Order: sequence, then C-alpha cells, then structure tokens
Amino acid sequence: MSSSDQARSKDEIAATVAHDIAGEHPHGAYVNLGIGQPTLVADHLPDGAGVVLHTENGMLNMGPAASEDEVDADLINAGKQPVTELPGAAYFHQADSFAMMRGGHLDVCVLGAFEVSAGGDLANWHTADADAIPAVGGAMDLAIGAKQVWVMMSLFDKQGRPKLVPECTHPLTGVGCVSRVYTDLGTFDITPDGVRVREATGTTSEEIRKRLDEIAWL
Repeated sequence: MSSSDQARSKDEIAATVAHDIAGEHPHGAYVNLGIGQPTLVADHLPDGAGVVLHTENGMLNMGPAASEDEVDADLINAGKQPVTELPGAAYFHQADSFAMMRGGHLDVCVLGAFEVSAGGDLANWHTADADAIPAVGGAMDLAIGAKQVWVMMSLFDKQGRPKLVPECTHPLTGVGCVSRVYTDLGTFDITPDGVRVREATGTTSEEIRKRLDEIAWL
C-alpha cells in the first residue's frame, strides 16, 4: 500500500482504472464506461491495449473524447458527449447493445455511484431525496451482466459522509455486484471476507480505516 501528498483528481483516478484494465486484460477486453467520471477512462487507455469500448447507445470500439474539428454531432457516447471512433468501430441498434450487456459479453463495466456497500451492493440511480431526478439508464443491466463491475467515485460526499458504507441507504441498482472501487483517496477490493485497501493516496490506509471504522476491513 502506498500514499501520496494529495488526493487523486478525476483524471488521475481514470488513468489508474485504464492502467488496471489494460494490465489485467492483456489480450483485450470489452469494456463499458458509465456516464460521468467513467467516461474519462477512454482518454487514458494506452495505445495497443486491445481494449474495445462499448457504449449502451450502440457502438463498439469507441475512442477518446472528440475535440475541436473531430466533433461529429452524430457520434456520441451514452452521456451525449462527442467521441471518436477507432478502426473497426461498429454501430448497432440499442436493443442489440442491451443484449450484449445482459448476455455476459462485457468483461468490465466502470460506473459512478452514490454509495457502495462493503458487500458490493451498488446504489447509483436515485438518492431518494424529494427533489432528486432518478436516472437509472442501463446501470441495472450492466450491474448484473458485466463480468466485473468497478466503481469510480469520491470516498466522501460534499457533506463529508462516507460513500463506501456498511450498507447502502439509497435505492439499490444491484446486489453484491461491485468488485472494486476507485476513489480520490484510494482503491479498494470488495471481497466476500471484507474490504481490502489496494492503494491509499493522499492519506494512509490506517487513516482510511479510522474514518470508515464501521467497515469490515481485511
């Protein structure tokens, strides 16, 4: 375990996720990037990694975000952000895209979250607040269909409350589906026996354990 002088930025978290995808799937992987922070992962995948990015609106082999003269209004990801295409890119109906998601054809999906429980439960579609707008999208399909579900989020919310929790308080997207959580202050493995700190950044693993003292740690 390691620590650094400051917490990771969103781009630094995305770069860590991209590094792990490429390193743990040396022969390529089919990967879905959820709306929000996870879309940044596309910009950090190394050339030649062989990773095929999938978007739920119907595209395979999506490239990094588009900029300036690369922008094509008809070429967007699920979050309606302009993206590029890589050689061999393919397009298809959204129903076929969801069949890929539900059928176990994705190796990894990377999602944002309001909360993740120590048991791997995911809450990312609704806070249940009176003025909140529900936004489930394809998250439930990804949560049950992908072989690995990784989450990108801040470890604490704007009020300083933990988002890695013993049990989720928000409505669930999926049960026991998350295997890894990437945050500004560290990376965590969710295992049947407890949560393991893979890496601490901007703090120490001991400090994280102290602040999240209700979690069952390994």
